[in-house]
Amino acid sequence: DVQLQASGGGLVQAGGSLRLSCAASGFIFDDYAIAWFRQVRGKERERVSCIKIDDDTTFYADSVKGRFAISSDSAKNTVYLQMNGLKPEDTAIYTCAADLACFGTHYDYWGRGTQVTVSS
Repeated sequence: DVQLQASGGGLVQAGGSLRLSCAASGFIFDDYAIAWFRQVRGKERERVSCIKIDDDTTFYADSVKGRFAISSDSAKNTVYLQMNGLKPEDTAIYTCAADLACFGTHYDYWGRGTQVTVSS
């Protein structure tokens, strides 16, 4: 079975850091791109960052550039999202998803989200 397990969320003060992990199984990890999305209730889902596993090509939304860093570990089939300089507006449910490309319109696999809450 395909699984994407997101973890690492929590409550942090503004300016703090968190590292999210997305552990993948059930598909050929190196063939895929893994993206992090976030969503706040009542708002559209936002693609925060993405990494193409085979060549480490990365993408960041303007809202997180310079603060977030995405990386992957093929030995562990895991993608990380290091989030620094967190702001209250980063509060959301963060979910990881897998597709063959970062900018596909339909991601093949989705994990359950992890809540990130940033207090002011």
